[in-house]
Amino acid sequence: MTPSDASAGASPGRWSNLDRPPLNAAALQRALVTGDGLWTSLEVVAATGSTNTDLAARADGLPEGAVLVAEEQTAGRGRLDRSWVAPARSGLFFSVLLKPGGAVPQERWGWLTLLAGVATATGLSRAAGVDTALKWPNDLLVTVDGEERKTGGILAERVADGVVIGIGLNVTLTEDELPVPAAGSLALAKATVTDRDPLLRAVLRSLEQWYGNWRAAGGDPASSGLQETYAAGCATLGRHVRAELPGGRTLTGTAEAVDADGRLVIRTAADEHEAVGAGDVVHLRSVH
Repeated sequence: MTPSDASAGASPGRWSNLDRPPLNAAALQRALVTGDGLWTSLEVVAATGSTNTDLAARADGLPEGAVLVAEEQTAGRGRLDRSWVAPARSGLFFSVLLKPGGAVPQERWGWLTLLAGVATATGLSRAAGVDTALKWPNDLLVTVDGEERKTGGILAERVADGVVIGIGLNVTLTEDELPVPAAGSLALAKATVTDRDPLLRAVLRSLEQWYGNWRAAGGDPASSGLQETYAAGCATLGRHVRAELPGGRTLTGTAEAVDADGRLVIRTAADEHEAVGAGDVVHLRSVH
């Protein structure tokens, strides 16, 4: 997803851009909604304001595993109510409904954002041959011409008895379509595959596997392998960072670990350690 303050116009026709064909909803449903897996329904809509908003509004009447995909989002949301839009069919914009229930204590549900990051990165690595790094807590990074750029983001929102997780990925955006230099796309990172159908299947299958392992472990990030895998793929660790915290406070130091609660542990210049559970993190430089 790419940030923009501009509002999106009306959605173009399904085949108005042959370089960006529509998703094959029927084939995706056959591949993913199998009756014995996590995914219980998959709907593709031409355009909507926000898949997270739509799925959250219907969550009470849906079973776990509902998936809502939009070819275009006109009011996509990131963290802190930031708006996110991208050209129609230029990326993957979807939300999933998960209901860990009594299998996982609610205090561990915060790991779902990090789990979605791990699942997306590993799915893209397999399907697109692109190295995707994680920026704590919810960004996906790729390397474009030696430069680290954001190509996607994750937004998790609590609903009555579960969590709606929204994932947005820039797939075929060109340099001219990027609104800020820090944005990127899989195509610009020279991904071997930019066909959105296999990419979506790969990410959802990876998410199903990681969620199943995590849930079977009672949400324990260590025994499920989630904490170790997240740390291995997290570009934030080992960096000098600035954390902009709720309430306007700023914390600067070295990001050293992600703790058992999914918080980022920062060592300050005073050699004190503070665990950050929420906030914006800016990468300043690597530690050598």
